[in-house]
Amino acid sequence: MHIVVIGAGIIGTTSAWYLAERGHQVTVIERQNDAALETSFGNAGQISVSHCEPWANRQAPLKALRWMFSKEAPLLFRPQWPLGAGWQQYRWALQFLAQCNDADFHRNVGHIVALGKYSHGAFKALVAETGIAYHRLERGIAHIFSDQASLDSAAALAQLMQQFGVQREVIDTAQLLRLEPSLAGYGQRIVGATFTASDETGDARVFTQGLARACAARGVAFLFGHAVQSLLHQGGQVQGVQHAPVGPAPTAAMRLRADAVVLAGGSFTAPLLRTVGLDLPIYPGKGYSATFPILRPEAAPNVSLIDDAKKIAVTRLGDQIRVAGTIEVGDFDVGLDKPVAQARCRMLARRVETIWPGMCDTRLPEEGGNPQFWAGLRPATPTNIPYIGQTAMRGLWVNAGHGTLGWTHGAGSGKALAACVDGERPIADFPFLA
Repeated sequence: MHIVVIGAGIIGTTSAWYLAERGHQVTVIERQNDAALETSFGNAGQISVSHCEPWANRQAPLKALRWMFSKEAPLLFRPQWPLGAGWQQYRWALQFLAQCNDADFHRNVGHIVALGKYSHGAFKALVAETGIAYHRLERGIAHIFSDQASLDSAAALAQLMQQFGVQREVIDTAQLLRLEPSLAGYGQRIVGATFTASDETGDARVFTQGLARACAARGVAFLFGHAVQSLLHQGGQVQGVQHAPVGPAPTAAMRLRADAVVLAGGSFTAPLLRTVGLDLPIYPGKGYSATFPILRPEAAPNVSLIDDAKKIAVTRLGDQIRVAGTIEVGDFDVGLDKPVAQARCRMLARRVETIWPGMCDTRLPEEGGNPQFWAGLRPATPTNIPYIGQTAMRGLWVNAGHGTLGWTHGAGSGKALAACVDGERPIADFPFLA
């Protein structure tokens, strides 16, 4: 079949790879001029099968209310008023609240872990096959805690993860410092941690762009700098897409016929689905990251860390440190550039300097520094479970809604989608669309 994939982030590019591997003719349409320049560009770099718990849990509503008054809140809900087109935000929030109970939390964890384990296996095989270099570190992920109550809650969650086959261990501060000596200067403020040795890290943008080149060598066609304007369909069957080059000057639209279309466009997916009468609750959450050059390599961490106090992740990517975190849920226009909130970026810089003083250059631009600040939209579902499978329209497939776990679930999602297109069900414990 000729299959059009919309989106060249980690999800779209892996989908293209596995579809081509199965013998399909694949064309990828991407509005940017290269792969991985939107959601996959500046994430935390963690492939975190063990740290995949949904945002929706019993404690989330009260925390969200308290955080609404802080510009540095880990999860900031920005209500839209007047309502206008922002009603989608409120609908998504109500569906999110409905998931904030123990039964749904446990079920959602099981589905997310099933996809994560499948994806990690697929990812390792893909790296071995392609040989792509992307600043990979297989040193695990540690989640550090500064208060005992939070550590106790984490211990209970670690037990739940172990029930699903994830070896997430609780360790004391001494064990943590043996694993990651760079925390020694901050160790007296850490009460303990959880650690999973099997998790790993790397640069999602670098990997995805390398995989896009490998796809092209395999025969996949890429239309960079093109935006999909509409889906072509007739009689309940998708027939292709209408697209045009991105640019300030109006350009005549072109039609590309296809036997099937895969929507892997992140936050663009839900609006495009609504144009053909289909509706999935995928809503954009705006995430932030900052990347700083390392000044003292001997003082930099090699184990990737999650700092529970600020809900941020810190990862070494070659000669740089990436610190990422915080989510804003608001009525964002998915077609526009994302302004960077300076308060959040300053918080990320301060936190790195607090834990590792002088380790990297955290100066802001006005201070003479050269940090790479980034903001991008993470396409989230109320359950944090992505949508993978065929929609009610024949030949129209979706691979979207991965939230903050696109890098973790990328390879598995692409491989699973390709299998579904060929009539297979690759993961037993996962709710595919069809």
